[in-house]
Amino acid sequence: MEIVDAHHHFWDPARNYHPWLRDEPPIPFRYGDYNAIRRRYLHEQYLADAHGYNVAGSVYIETEWDPRDPIGEMTYVAELRQKGLPSVAVGQAWLDRADAGKVLERLTGFDFVRSVRHKPRPGDMQTATRWRKGFALLAKRLGRFDLQTPWDHLGDAAKLAHDFPGIMIFLNHTGLPADRSPEGLAGWRRAMAAVAAEPNVVVKISGLGIPGVGWTAADNRWIVLAAIELFGVERCMFASNFPVDSLCGSFDAIYRGFAAIVADFSETERRALFAGNARRLYAIGG
Repeated sequence: MEIVDAHHHFWDPARNYHPWLRDEPPIPFRYGDYNAIRRRYLHEQYLADAHGYNVAGSVYIETEWDPRDPIGEMTYVAELRQKGLPSVAVGQAWLDRADAGKVLERLTGFDFVRSVRHKPRPGDMQTATRWRKGFALLAKRLGRFDLQTPWDHLGDAAKLAHDFPGIMIFLNHTGLPADRSPEGLAGWRRAMAAVAAEPNVVVKISGLGIPGVGWTAADNRWIVLAAIELFGVERCMFASNFPVDSLCGSFDAIYRGFAAIVADFSETERRALFAGNARRLYAIGG
């Protein structure tokens, strides 16, 4: 089946500055030790990981590049795209900075930039005036935002989506259901239901690794099916989050797991989840 990978990264720490990939000591990370990915990861490594899969397109997501140079990352991506991937990109803009408008204007000069990601701090989405002002500028200029936030902040995300109905919000990594206790999963589902009630929010099903445990369909089936139930097939898309999720499983293990979980879905639904929705919602080829 054709795949449009809705969320992946390329990087070369030897050439470009990514604080979390080069600075010492490494930062605390949800998957624990991530030294294995503090290395060059470009087309050759990605295609080797995805060997045997028909990756027809992809979405590059900003990599917490040097915060002093958000435009430099997209200039680098323009160079990378000469090899065919990625199809489109999500850039970086610090929405609470005074230069947010200028950065957003420059990002729109790249015809492949579709969205922006800025990981909000607690309270930013509702109480930070400067952040919301930057978000309003983003809504006008690009109309898409990639949101990565723990699920216990999704109430604020739902309100943000309600306040800005004209922007499409891509919720990253399935709302980060890191707490797999019954109480944690119940809280995650309630939070996901609240944000799914806003029609301008879509979800990328990815980032489901469990530290120290290999990726399996059994471990993630309930979460994947709950996300699809809440958002509907038309607002969900599968993604690798490679190379980050290589810390928890191979590309094959993850995509084979996705396929097993939705094996009973119709062919039309499976095509939408694996490729069609990412292509449509990120306007790939359009």
